Amino acid sequence: MTTEQIALPASAIRASARVRYFQFALLVLAGGAIYPLLYLRQNFETTILSTFGIDSAQLGVFYSTLGVVYAVTYLPSGWLADRFSPRLLITFSLAMVGGLGLWFSTVPPSWALEWIFIGWGLAAGLTFWASLLKGVKLLATANEQGRFFGILDGGRGLVEAILASLALGIFAYVLEQGHTSRQALQQVIYLYSFSCLLIALLIYLFLERGKAEQEVKVERTRGQLWRDIKTLLAIPRVWLLALIMFCGYQLFWATYSFSAYLQHGYGLTALGAGFITVTKLWMRPIGGIGAGFLGDRFSKEAVLAISMALASLGLLCLTVFPHLNSVYFLLGLVLLIGVLTYAIRGLYWSLLDACNVPLPIVGLAIGFISVLGYLPDIFLPMINAAIASRFPQGVLSYQLYFAYIAVCGLLGAGVTCYFKLSVKPQEKKA
Repeated sequence: MTTEQIALPASAIRASARVRYFQFALLVLAGGAIYPLLYLRQNFETTILSTFGIDSAQLGVFYSTLGVVYAVTYLPSGWLADRFSPRLLITFSLAMVGGLGLWFSTVPPSWALEWIFIGWGLAAGLTFWASLLKGVKLLATANEQGRFFGILDGGRGLVEAILASLALGIFAYVLEQGHTSRQALQQVIYLYSFSCLLIALLIYLFLERGKAEQEVKVERTRGQLWRDIKTLLAIPRVWLLALIMFCGYQLFWATYSFSAYLQHGYGLTALGAGFITVTKLWMRPIGGIGAGFLGDRFSKEAVLAISMALASLGLLCLTVFPHLNSVYFLLGLVLLIGVLTYAIRGLYWSLLDACNVPLPIVGLAIGFISVLGYLPDIFLPMINAAIASRFPQGVLSYQLYFAYIAVCGLLGAGVTCYFKLSVKPQEKKA
């Protein structure tokens, strides 16, 4: 720290902090608005199937396509994040998602849906994800990594929950006015699409390059891409973090099937199941933000491992729930699993700081870890569809699907404990 930095007045420090928090708030807002439209199935799956005239297998193919695009673009997205302004990349991403959403609202044929999902994948994967995460990592100080990433996921969840509550209210209102479920779904899509377009404008107008980004540009080496990748692959904790995310992300994917599970297994209406799943979304701020502060206070790895283990046990309990015959227990269990999965999502990226990745290739590291960690985007929809085809009884297919994911979650808890052990010598030295 220089003499000039030490001499900074308190007012200047507070002003700098306010700018940093304002930029962070914009990133949280962007992260919360971009994904709900892509994963509209979470609350309106059966309505989507009937509106577009497709079945679960076809919808699974669209989401697998989305996952493939993610996997292909995550690594180059890190390269882009190391070289271009987050302001431009995030603005473009939100505008593209919103624009494609307006096309989606016209209920186009299947061939068009395929292109829409590909476009969404490019916007959310290639130009958005690594830029968002790198921006957050650079804005957070060393002792704020847990809470910043926790607030990122919890804050995104709060934005999603607000939008989902509005969407459910609009959906119910349109139905009450005597309109069809197709017309109600279109109004929901409009809400999400115009939200993305509005936030894109805010990002373009108000998000500016922060000091951290300028420093990265000064420090960035001119090494070739393959040399950077070689450096990255030689860091063992990068591989461990990718495996932790691979397991933890599957636990979150299980929650996407809760709405359909409640309707097919228990005869709830689309509105009733939507109410429960939207209520679950309100658990995200609690899980993400709470876990972030707990992680900084105690141990990020310990809180993450416990959350993964408990979420896995919750899913296993969900597979035997029909024998318990209690709707209140079902609601409580769904909300508990929601809190835990959001805690997981709020914490696993905070471990990146312990991987000791050189600053000039942080974006590349985010892209590489994302390629492996988010592979479930590709194969989980197909596994779900395959199990549903093999066991068309309904409840049994979901039980098998949840059981598989629970096993992966327990594996992830074990890997997280191993990660913690590898970090201990570094913490003692510090």
